[in-house]
Amino acid sequence: MEPTTDKPAKTGIVRIQITIKRRELILLLAAAILIYAGHALYKHVFNNTDVEVTDALAGNIFPSQIIATATADNNIILPIDTPFIGNAQNPIAVRIKSRHKNSKVRIEIAETPFSRHSVSEFVLPEAWTEYTVYPDIVWNYDALRQNAQPTPVSIVIQTSLNGSHLQQSLRTMSMRSINECMLGYYHLQGRRRKEFINTRLLFAAYVNEDNPQIDGILREALSTRIVNRFLGYQRDSATVINQVYALWNVLQRRHFKYSSISNSSMSSNMVFAQRVRTFDDAMKSSQINCVDGSVLLASLMRAINIEPILVRLPSHMFVGFYTDRQHKNKTFLETTMIGDVNLDDYFPEENLDSTLQGLTQNQASRITFEKSMQYANRQYLRHREKLATQSVGYMYLEITNEIRKKIQPIGK
Repeated sequence: MEPTTDKPAKTGIVRIQITIKRRELILLLAAAILIYAGHALYKHVFNNTDVEVTDALAGNIFPSQIIATATADNNIILPIDTPFIGNAQNPIAVRIKSRHKNSKVRIEIAETPFSRHSVSEFVLPEAWTEYTVYPDIVWNYDALRQNAQPTPVSIVIQTSLNGSHLQQSLRTMSMRSINECMLGYYHLQGRRRKEFINTRLLFAAYVNEDNPQIDGILREALSTRIVNRFLGYQRDSATVINQVYALWNVLQRRHFKYSSISNSSMSSNMVFAQRVRTFDDAMKSSQINCVDGSVLLASLMRAINIEPILVRLPSHMFVGFYTDRQHKNKTFLETTMIGDVNLDDYFPEENLDSTLQGLTQNQASRITFEKSMQYANRQYLRHREKLATQSVGYMYLEITNEIRKKIQPIGK
């Protein structure tokens, strides 16, 4: 009988134990990898929140829009996305995702030639929600008014969330000229065009009835003896029209020249603007186009309590005014005829230029005023239906006290 041995059994047990230990090591290693990956994911989510700087106007900032809406509660510019926090009229925004309810965000904007160092803080009420946050900007309004041509401006933004600094952002934008009036822009939903937003209301910003030069112009108008005083709507329609003629006459005495410059240098298929001379620019240069002359005369009308109307057709503008306090009657003026123009271009069948020869300055001025009303009223009647429906390219804008609550004069 052969003797027995337990060596093979022991060898099998050792192999089983080694196999178990290898499995334990693999499991431990897998657990370590999962823990490391989870920690990395945690750090990414909680310490590396993405910040995106965005704006509604394709990288453009309009000083006229900023100044005109600075004290008004009027949404000329729609929010880029919802939900949003802050004032959507500010030209730049930060997209950021909250981490939990009532997350606190702090946005710091470095000083620029057009703004001072600005800090604003907000609370994001919902957890794990992306917000569009509009930081407050402390503008240098004098610098905005003096900006005569487009210039690049670099905006440095430091964002913090719940006390932790996120990445610093740099955005270079185009600060437009104070003379550029924004006509409208395409409102974006995400990265797609949604609708065209009409901002022609901003033309009211160039009507400046508070300009300090107006008192001198009114004194000059009174010295012509066309009227003895400016009474607004205190008398009949003929008196109202005569007061407006006195303003017309004094502008003609200043020998304004017609200048058709109106194009903006902006090349964008998202935002559209037109160049407009401010009251001071027009008076200094003695040059006007249809828009400049309309806002200039409208400024003088507002100063004597006559309510003006800006009328815009495609590629043209003229001014109107109500002739009675009840606003039942109105008339219009072709303001390009204030300048030294050829009246035969407007009335080729009447040979008016030869008729004006030999007349006194006041006589010639009165004829151009009457013909201006005739021509502009004809234009208004021709386009009245489209003006009433505010069709694309058309605008009928009464410069009322209600409008002044929305749009303030930009001055200069």
